[in-house]
Amino acid sequence: MNDSDKPLSAARPPEGAQAPLGGSATHAVASAGAPLLPGSTLGVLGGGQLGRMFVHQAQAMGYFTAVLDADPTSPAGLVSHHHIQTGYEDPKGLAELARLSDAVTTEFENVPAAALATLAALRPVSPAASAVAVAQDRAQEKAHFVACGVPCAPYAVIETAAQLAAVAPDLLPGILKTARMGYDGKGQVRVKTAAELAAAWASVGSVPCVLEKMLPLALECSVIVARGADGATVHLPVQRNLHRDGILAVTEVYEQNLPQALTQQAVAAAVSIANGLRYVGVLCVEFFVLQDGSLVVNEIAPRPHNSGHYSQNACDVSQFELQVRTMAGLPLVQPRQHSAAVMLNLLGDLWFAQGDAEQTPPWAAVLALPGAHLHLYGKREAKRGRKMGHLNITAATPETARATALKAATLLGIAPF
Repeated sequence: MNDSDKPLSAARPPEGAQAPLGGSATHAVASAGAPLLPGSTLGVLGGGQLGRMFVHQAQAMGYFTAVLDADPTSPAGLVSHHHIQTGYEDPKGLAELARLSDAVTTEFENVPAAALATLAALRPVSPAASAVAVAQDRAQEKAHFVACGVPCAPYAVIETAAQLAAVAPDLLPGILKTARMGYDGKGQVRVKTAAELAAAWASVGSVPCVLEKMLPLALECSVIVARGADGATVHLPVQRNLHRDGILAVTEVYEQNLPQALTQQAVAAAVSIANGLRYVGVLCVEFFVLQDGSLVVNEIAPRPHNSGHYSQNACDVSQFELQVRTMAGLPLVQPRQHSAAVMLNLLGDLWFAQGDAEQTPPWAAVLALPGAHLHLYGKREAKRGRKMGHLNITAATPETARATALKAATLLGIAPF
């Protein structure tokens, strides 16, 4: 942590940085309603890849950055002006982040909401702890969808043995999901019978869960929406997604990747969910498209999302620039997609494509492909199932983007799609 006796009412650039022209090395927090301009310091709870890409974007726009993450080699901490190496609930670490930062955000939803609330007493925090708390609890999340009038899969909350016994038979077969701390398919068990449901609930420790009825899915999609403190919203194009083993594998985004009526419905639902939370920041809303063509919401992520990474190379405003803009109170402009895009998620498995010995993937061959944009996250060790980076493929037409992406997948050992 950086040590200084500077009061909480101001933040400063890192030592040795030049003061903004016409200003001093100490810059005050913007008054209510006024934007935080470049030269301010933006803080983020969490040092993973989403934090790293946020830091890069903020720095490109002229902001200083501060990251709080206990890992000394965290991807975001390694590239930030300031890295506070403490846990998310450490009072001294939170005080230091507040001292350094003019505003604070989070890079993933499982940061303790209490930590965000503590910071919010000292600095503007977006998204708010109340919104993050909803995303952290599947039962609250489902209730919010219902309150917003957005269809979701039929479900039941299971917190007690009595609720388990009362589950309606027509919810089976279903998926039992822990109410908290679930992501990328973790904390989920498929069940077909009441006996399997009881065994599954016991296997997760009889913690609060949500049972969702399994529906006949045709495909999955998502919407990235950004909402400002003034209630203004903009969104990225609707993303068509393919998951494997509960982890996003491929995102395809281009005109007519989905029926227009469906995309309009998805955008309207995402905006309704964001408005219902009085959300400030970037929000991803994930949907299921059923075989009958209807749309149901799956879950939300109160942050930029893997499925929005294509926007770094295919849009004039990326999801990370939207995160900076919402956080700093800058005007929101509707992003425009200028290229068809396919995003391939790069997991640590690719480093072990030839067996147990780790080998560097053939980046030179991949980067020889036209429109290939490689984004690696700076993680020191490859592990199977670990997100190591992503590859964005852009092209003038969807057909070319898809064909090039399939060539890249072949080179990398990724299954075709």
